[in-house]
Formats: sequence, structure tokens, C-alpha cells
Amino acid sequence: MRQYNSLRDIRTDIANGQVSCRQLVEQYLQNIKEKAELNAFLEIFEDEALAQAEAVDKKLADGTAGKLAGMVIGIKDVLAYEGHSLQASSKILNGFKSLYTASAVKRLLDEDAVIIGRQNCDEFAMGASNENSAFGNVLNADDPNRVPGGSSGGSAVAVQADLCLASIGSDTGGSVRQPASFCGVVGFKPTYSRISRYGLIAYASSFDQIGLITKNVEDAALLLEVIAGQDGMDSTASQREVPAYSELLQTDKKYKIGYIRDCFEREGLETEVKDAILGVKDMLRDAGHEVEAVDFPYLDFMVPTYYILTTAEASSNLGRYDGVKYGFRSENVTDLTSLYKKTRAEGFGEEVQRRIMLGTFVLSADYYDAYYTKAQKVRRLIKEKTDELLQAYDFLILPTAPTTAFKIGENTANPLAMYLADIFTVQASLAGVPAISIPVGRDANGLSIGLQLMTRSFEEPQLLAFSNYILDKITVEA
Repeated sequence: MRQYNSLRDIRTDIANGQVSCRQLVEQYLQNIKEKAELNAFLEIFEDEALAQAEAVDKKLADGTAGKLAGMVIGIKDVLAYEGHSLQASSKILNGFKSLYTASAVKRLLDEDAVIIGRQNCDEFAMGASNENSAFGNVLNADDPNRVPGGSSGGSAVAVQADLCLASIGSDTGGSVRQPASFCGVVGFKPTYSRISRYGLIAYASSFDQIGLITKNVEDAALLLEVIAGQDGMDSTASQREVPAYSELLQTDKKYKIGYIRDCFEREGLETEVKDAILGVKDMLRDAGHEVEAVDFPYLDFMVPTYYILTTAEASSNLGRYDGVKYGFRSENVTDLTSLYKKTRAEGFGEEVQRRIMLGTFVLSADYYDAYYTKAQKVRRLIKEKTDELLQAYDFLILPTAPTTAFKIGENTANPLAMYLADIFTVQASLAGVPAISIPVGRDANGLSIGLQLMTRSFEEPQLLAFSNYILDKITVEA
């Protein structure tokens, strides 16, 4: 069976009788077994996926199938799926099974997607390399000595290595976009509130957003069309109408584009990444778009602001994991206080503990105003400046990450170096605007380079259409 890179091709071959949904699932299951060393999946729903596929085949034959019939999807291990294990790749949730299904996952199932398994990630979605999972590293399929990015590393590798057609991940500060860049796939974070967070394990609630990893923009648009929209289970989900994103992917407009000058003058930006992004910028200018350099004076403040605020929220959100009601419980306890202390010390990994302690520190009475309050003010400045630029320009373009995929263990001993891997992705998260990473080239080692685009809140149709335009133009010119 051939490798499929879009749902459109799958549906065409299903209609022509060349493949069935069950055969697709069988092929993906075989791929997962053959590439088990990548460690992308924590659990495979083999029997269930095959049963779902057979049900979808019947619906296809009857003409009653949903929009996603034929799409085989993996879900990051932070999304609830009733009756299935949910661990956030952490020891502290050992043995826990979800009692309900996340709204986004339910909407996938309602449109006849087949969910093939849950995917490895950095513990509680905290990390930029997928080296923080309690279940071991995920390996980059392009080079197994390299990281896949994080925290949705398993989700990105699953699409990269053809273990499923698409993945649903989460993006707090770049956790869908950065691994998409490292793995050569499309990673899309919509406007904050565009997708319900009901059933998504909370890391930092004012940042967390469900995101999409696909092989092309069209599939990302269709998935967003299905899972976006208001939800009575999430009061923070937007009430705005959901456009038919998949039908709005053509554009012949000439856009005004800003590229953030400060990003291209960073010491840590690899030359090949810089050249690839500037090459796209020149291509767009040659095609008649207006492209200008813009200044963003807060670049050096974004990573500190992001980590102060997210760790503060994490210290609160993760307080519920104490060994009392569910999950892991330490056996070496003598009283209630030791139960809390030992369970959390033994159940949480090093990076999660580091972020909880940092968040607790910045929220403490003596330092609250000096750190947390000040970071909230800086976040407002970052959002206002980003919105100001996006009023003057249709899009901002910049690298998704300063480097291509780095080697496993390269940044492990230096948390600051690891945090700086997020320097270009946290802006969209702080401002709450939609952003996408698309693959635009490879370096001398064959490692993928991602271009990031941002636009105004709820302008996903424009962002998806322009991203599709760029990928089409790169393909033609290649």
C-alpha cells in the first residue's frame, strides 16, 4: 500500500475501491510495530481502532460517513478519552483511566476519525525536546540521535514517520509548532479559546491550547473546522462562529508582511535556518507581496515572562496530584504530610519539580509583585505590541526555532539553553494569536527547517490560506 500524505488522496482511493479504512489502520499498525524504537506511542488501541475502521467502512458504503472518515489520528497523552489511560507521560498518574472524553476528541469521533493510540510527550507537556517523559525519549525519524522537539514530540514523529495521518497535540509555548519544525510537518496553534480545553490536562491555563500536526495545511484546516467552536463544558471557549476553513484555502491577494528584524540578529540563530527563512522572504517579495523589516523591542523579555507565568500557573494546576484520590502513591509514608511530600517527590520528574518550585517561588508573598505581577504587565506590553504590528501587517514571519533538531542530551544539563529553544514560539502564546509552522527546507544534515507565521486573532482562514500558498509555491519552485 502506498504512503498517503492527505485525507483527500485517501478518500479518492477509498471511493475507487483501492483501499478501505480497515486496510489503512492495518498499515499504520504495521508501521508502528516496525518503528517501535521511535517510542512515539505509549499505547496502541489496536482492536478498538480496527473496529472503528470497520464501522467507518460501512458508513462510507452507506453514504453516511462524517468529514473525517478515512483519517487515522493519534492523540497526545494529555487529552482525555473515556475508559483509556491518561498519564501526561508521568509516573504520578500510573493506573489512571479517564472518566470522560475531551470535547475535541469527541468531535473527532463524531466525524468518524479513527483514533489509533495515545502518544508520548514531555511530562505534563513541560519540555522542548521530549526528553522529560517518564517513558523514555522519543526519537526523531530523520536522525535517531536527535530530539523530535517538545512537548508534542511523539505526536510530531508519528506523523513524520507515517504512523498515522495526523495528530492532536497541545501548545502552551510552542509545543506543537517547534516539534513540527524539527520533524518536517505542519504544526498549527489556533487563537487562544478557538478550541475548547475541556478534557485537556492543564499545565498553564491561560496559555494552553489544543493544536494540530498534519502533513499538509488542508488537513489542518479540516480538523480545525471539526473541533473548533463553543462548548458548554468550557466557559473560556470562544462563542464565535466556525468558518468552513477547508473551503477557504485559495488566495490570490497580495499581502503586507513584516519580518521581525530582531529575530534574525540573534546570536543563537543557525545560519542555515536564517538563510532558509530569508529565502522565503525574498521569494514572497519577488511574487509581489510587500515585505518589510519590523522592530519588536521585547524579544529578550519573552522567555522570562513566559516561564514566570507558566510555572506560576503550573504550581497551582499540579497541586491536585497528591496521591490521595488517584494515580501513584508512595509506599514509604508515615502520615499525611509525608504522603504528599513523598508521592510528589517520587511521582514527578525533575523538570516538573523544577517548574513547580519556580512557580511557587514567584507566587510567594515576598516575591509576588517583583516577579508575577511584573510579568503580567510585560505580557500586556508584548500583546499590545504584537497586536499593533498585526494591525499594520497581515502576517509576521520568523523562524519557528533558532536551530534544527539538536542531539539528544545536548541541552539536558543546561535548562536555560533548553528554555531558549522557545524564544521564537512564545510570542504567539503570550499574545494569544494564531501561529503555524510549515516546513520550508532542510540543512546540510538533512534536518527540517520550519517557517513560523502569525496573524491577528481569529484570522485562521487567512493564515491557513497563505501558508498553503507558500507551500505550493515552494513545491513548484523546487
